[in-house]
Amino acid sequence: MGRTSRRKRSTPANRAIVASVALILGGGGLVAVNFYASAGEGASGAPPGRFQDAARRMSTIDCPDAGIALPDVPDQARPEVDRELAAMDTQITDAYRQFADRREQISRDPDLAGNAVLGPLSSKRAASLDRIGTAVERAAGDRPQGLDGLAGCSLRADDEDGGVGGNGGQGDGGQEGNGGQGDSGQEENGGQGDGQGDGGQDDGADQGRDGGQEGDGGQGQQGNGPEASDFVDIQSVQPNVDRPRNRRGASRGTFTTDCGRNENGKFNPDNVIAAPGVSNGAHHMHDYVGNQATDAFAGDDDLAGGETTCRNQGDRSTYYWPVLRVQNGQDENDADADGGGRDQNTGEIQTPSQVTLKFVGSPAGKVTAMPRFLRIITGDAKAFTNGDANANASWSCTGFEDRQLEDKYPICPEGSQVVRSFAFQSCWDGRNTDSANHRTHVAFAQDDGRCPSGFKAVPQLVQRIVYDVPPGPGFAVDSFPEQLHKPVTDHGDFINVFDDKLMKKVVSCVNGGRRCR
Repeated sequence: MGRTSRRKRSTPANRAIVASVALILGGGGLVAVNFYASAGEGASGAPPGRFQDAARRMSTIDCPDAGIALPDVPDQARPEVDRELAAMDTQITDAYRQFADRREQISRDPDLAGNAVLGPLSSKRAASLDRIGTAVERAAGDRPQGLDGLAGCSLRADDEDGGVGGNGGQGDGGQEGNGGQGDSGQEENGGQGDGQGDGGQDDGADQGRDGGQEGDGGQGQQGNGPEASDFVDIQSVQPNVDRPRNRRGASRGTFTTDCGRNENGKFNPDNVIAAPGVSNGAHHMHDYVGNQATDAFAGDDDLAGGETTCRNQGDRSTYYWPVLRVQNGQDENDADADGGGRDQNTGEIQTPSQVTLKFVGSPAGKVTAMPRFLRIITGDAKAFTNGDANANASWSCTGFEDRQLEDKYPICPEGSQVVRSFAFQSCWDGRNTDSANHRTHVAFAQDDGRCPSGFKAVPQLVQRIVYDVPPGPGFAVDSFPEQLHKPVTDHGDFINVFDDKLMKKVVSCVNGGRRCR
């Protein structure tokens, strides 16, 4: 796929009411079928009551995350392992497409869900896992244990009360869903209930933005999410920000780098950190600022020589995150492209109104320089199925940033804009610029602000991204298809390509208590 580029900015005036993915429940299992309905009718002519019930019980293909099970992979095996992990993501995406292509057949014979889709998916995953095991064994002499148990996937449906039951439904693919999600209705902290039950989709005109509005204030949902109950009025949230107190000797300075807002429209669905060398490794579109050479095939030398949108040319770092789209019924120019419509990411991509990239210090002491080409992923793109252990994104509204949401999108009052924040890991192991699972070489500071034993504090990247989008439900981040555009799946990626001189300035400013640019 060619790189997607656009310069058009969406306006709040464009809206359309579209209906969600529905479920047909049948003898052989749960079947995901795409239905789109206009404001006044049920899906495919179905009576409104039947459609409402189906839409409340959306399903996701729930597969164990093999990447989490592989914290230690020899360097020689990592390229092959990364390619196979990316192939497994593609296999899940292909399964969603098969559900859509066979929806009429499956509605007549639900056993096809397991026999024609989940069964083959399990077989393909087993083959990929076998190749992963062989690659690791070839490099290390020992085969990883437990890979065989990661092949099976299930279809997971929502409970009536808005949570997802225990271990998910038993799918015909064989294995129960492993993401044991509680029914608290909370997606990020406490167990991944996806909140789609009581707040379920109405099929049209009566669905309000905030419990009461009608007409074009209806739920702006398309494809496979989001749900109205994924949103909450920020004014109903109590202040909840609690930061550790600065200790004596804390590094209190900041360094801010201005790299623009992606005004030039650099997008692609690659993930050079988690899936290097794989086109469409993310299955969702990313916004990029900073290094313009970044794609799946960019190595350190490519990044070192790449152009940058950063005002200070000493910063050639890569900063990227999933795009945010407004679900207004308008097609983006990636509607038929990988990472866009082919991966169930629809709606107009929004250019942020503001992007702030700030490096801050440690409340417990001084920081040391980041190594060049340090890679950090914060948050978990698969948190809806993996659980919340690695989730790390916050949502709020301008004027209300003492109130942060971790598992919901905010409904902002008129005149307030949506704020999306990432506070990256700020502790480094002192040796590695990456790790097999892209996580264990960095860590978050402890509650008292100190780094865990064996780690040292580095300047912490804090991203603040602001969007001027219409108030109320109707926007969402791009995601893997099975993650249903949940806010808990939001994530950010960073590759440090500061030159040595500028990194020294960053450390000096932060440790010296100065505010620098």
